[in-house]
Amino acid sequence: MKWHFAWIFGLFLLASCVQKKQETLVTPWGEIADTIPTDDDFDLDEIQQNGELIALTLTGPETYYDYKGKHLGTQYLLAQRFADKLGVSLRMEVCRDTAEMMRRLEDGDADLICYPMTKKGLGWIVGDDKEDLEDELQAWFKPSLVDEVKKEEEFLLSNRAVKRRVFAPMLNRTGGVISHYDAFFQRYAATIRWDWRLIAAQCYQESTFDPLARSWAGACGLMQIMPGTADHLGLSRANIYDPEQNIAAAVRYLAELERSFSDIREHAERTRFVLAAYNGGYFHIRDAMELARKHGRNPYHWHEVEPFVLGLSRPEFYNDPVVKNGYMRGSETVDYVRKIQERWNGYRGVKTVRSVAAPSGIPQKAKRERKKKFQVNE
Repeated sequence: MKWHFAWIFGLFLLASCVQKKQETLVTPWGEIADTIPTDDDFDLDEIQQNGELIALTLTGPETYYDYKGKHLGTQYLLAQRFADKLGVSLRMEVCRDTAEMMRRLEDGDADLICYPMTKKGLGWIVGDDKEDLEDELQAWFKPSLVDEVKKEEEFLLSNRAVKRRVFAPMLNRTGGVISHYDAFFQRYAATIRWDWRLIAAQCYQESTFDPLARSWAGACGLMQIMPGTADHLGLSRANIYDPEQNIAAAVRYLAELERSFSDIREHAERTRFVLAAYNGGYFHIRDAMELARKHGRNPYHWHEVEPFVLGLSRPEFYNDPVVKNGYMRGSETVDYVRKIQERWNGYRGVKTVRSVAAPSGIPQKAKRERKKKFQVNE
């Protein structure tokens, strides 16, 4: 779909009266003519020669978001397929609102907007000087592509996308043996003063004690460490599936997260935030803490922040000015922390008392919601 403004049209007419200019460059060998055109005509051929398609969008579950270091969202997946069709890489840039997207496209900062701005087809908008790109997009797009990428995303977010064998959550309850890796949990948990059974519970949540587990996103081994994180932690990729080295690296990462949450003084509370960040990402959890603070909740108490982790899946919260990292699948992270806590309690023979927020999950208009308490027996 094309869009025009009178003053842009005037500039276009002015530019069309002038042939592509050559700028003179001064070099140590004298003056030479720069053969790169200086006009604003940067259409399909130039995009393919440059090797990059630049797209603008908004954060959200249907558009674009980060999930465990990978990018997802219907609009992103469609844009990636289109970029693959063109044989170029995709650079997706997130704007705060539609006005910013339109302004940046108008300024020539991007090639197109990957966001449903109209009810027709994709509803994307292509820069006004990119007729060939628009023709290519219209020829490529089929409505069936939307259903295809949604099914692809649904699969990636399901357990079916994780390759692993499922082992029992406890090897020998009578003897207190949780897994074949208890000695490693005990050895490395001591370095961060955690109960080794807590790390065992986390390991089961990550991989069900399968040392060869691998997720579609590339997370590997018992503690599901991403290759990039392994590099950061000094774990050789060749050894990423080694049980002891995988656990040792994961504990180093837990220690790093503990230091990052040093402003949370109470150890038990800090532990919950560390687990949440291990799963959902440190910066998303900090966003939820800022939302809690803004709404008069205690940002250092997990059950006060938990509703806002859930809230980061709702536009009124992930678009809040205090949120710097956009949408996240908060329900997965809340469930992750809860299940680890419950399994850890089970390993210790402790009954779980769980507080669950009201169905909306978020206080409306700063009103506090009552919480329901119930007993969960292991």
